[in-house]
Amino acid sequence: MLPESFSEEDLFLEIAGLSYSGDFRMVVGEDKAKVLNIVKPNIAHFRELYGSILQENPQVVYKIQQGSLEIDKSPEGQFTQLMTLPKTLQQRINHIMDPPGKNRDVEETLLQVAHDPDCGEVVRLGLSAIVRPSSMRQSTKGIFTAGLKKSVIYSSLKLRKMWKGWLRKTS
Repeated sequence: MLPESFSEEDLFLEIAGLSYSGDFRMVVGEDKAKVLNIVKPNIAHFRELYGSILQENPQVVYKIQQGSLEIDKSPEGQFTQLMTLPKTLQQRINHIMDPPGKNRDVEETLLQVAHDPDCGEVVRLGLSAIVRPSSMRQSTKGIFTAGLKKSVIYSSLKLRKMWKGWLRKTS
């Protein structure tokens, strides 16, 4: 998902953005800078939260003073990283990548993905497939809980906010 070398901010943007990948509300109705607006003022908190994990991870070279990181993007390094993903995500990746009737085990599929130049995109697809149903359920519940009128008003406010964010970005 990230290149071999990247900044702390890049990492924290990816981490914060994980919960929004696959969320259809980010396509329509959310300010596209939402994740940036979460991360920018909280870099110190993200560093405090993830710093020790990054320092202890043998797959990561964490240059704290420069605020930069390096990871092993070789197929072996990618495979090691894929094997540390939550089982649910590994299984979702397996489901996406394993053709019907082939029935490969998860480890075999992850090894194939580790050699794929689009490895990060495959992981992103897996995450989106996990997040999307939840975001759809939440939105549907919101409509029934708040009622149609309140939902339309809320949605129009969100669209206006998205539009303002888009105008800021283009000016």
